[in-house]
Amino acid sequence: MNHLDARGLICPLPVLKARKILLSLPAGALLCVSVTDSNAEKDFPLFCAESGHRLVSIESKTDVTEITVECRRHA
Repeated sequence: MNHLDARGLICPLPVLKARKILLSLPAGALLCVSVTDSNAEKDFPLFCAESGHRLVSIESKTDVTEITVECRRHA
């Protein structure tokens, strides 16, 4: 699994950085993004819906949220 540490970054940077990484991954690869921005829990589902990637999970922990996205075929 690939990992992006986006802790401390605010919207829209976590999504933009995740998008860049997902463009380089093969279909089916997983990307786990660690975020502290509370907006990310709303931003990533919208990003996945618009980009065609699959949102696998959103896990809120004490000080960080882990968002897992499955890369889908690129257009």
